Amino acid sequence: MRTSRIRLLAATGVTLAALALTACQGDGTGTKDEGASQSTATAPTGTAAEPSPDADGGTAPDGPSRAGGDGNTGGGKAAAGGSDSGSGSAGTSAGDGTDVSSTARVVCNGSHTTVTAQPVPRPLNHMLITVKNTGSRPCDLTYYPVLRFDEMQWAPRAVEDSKPQAVVGIAPGESAYAGVLLASADGSGDGGTTARKLTVGFQGMTPNSSGGPAATPSLPAKGVYYDSTLAVTYWQQSMDDALAY
Repeated sequence: MRTSRIRLLAATGVTLAALALTACQGDGTGTKDEGASQSTATAPTGTAAEPSPDADGGTAPDGPSRAGGDGNTGGGKAAAGGSDSGSGSAGTSAGDGTDVSSTARVVCNGSHTTVTAQPVPRPLNHMLITVKNTGSRPCDLTYYPVLRFDEMQWAPRAVEDSKPQAVVGIAPGESAYAGVLLASADGSGDGGTTARKLTVGFQGMTPNSSGGPAATPSLPAKGVYYDSTLAVTYWQQSMDDALAY
């Protein structure tokens, strides 16, 4: 009886051993278990890589892309700003850098000014010529007035020391001036005579060229005395400057 049990146990052990051997051979000696372990390790790696598609949707990898987009947008705005600036400049400069107001300027002459000639008590033997712009546009007085008393055949000299730094311009309604030395205070002049009529000529943009119609301001009833020292200043912006020579 005992012998039978021993044999049964032995047979059972052999059977179990056979089953164990079969299981080991079926698993590839445990390699498949290692594969399962590796597969389990790979899964987190695959999961970590999945945010890459999500990154295209707005996570960290998309940050530089948006920054670049914003930068491009900013550049577009800057370019538009430059364009606007250019347009603004064109609006104020006629598109070519020329001041629009300068294109409306004209040379002053007798057709759009009123001219007066009035002797003054000081300085001695001086007369003041005043030109008022009665036109609708600014005008420029170039060089100095060309004076002619009565039918005189010579032109009074210009006082070179009175030459201004720039052309004298007068806006509508404004005035400019020139001073006239009629005769020497010490009597050194000769050929003195009394004039009853005065013509004031205007020069153009080049010396001794005509700037347009002359003016004939009235003189005092007693006339104006002058001699060979007769001289005239360049056009001046102020009365004081005109009478300073």
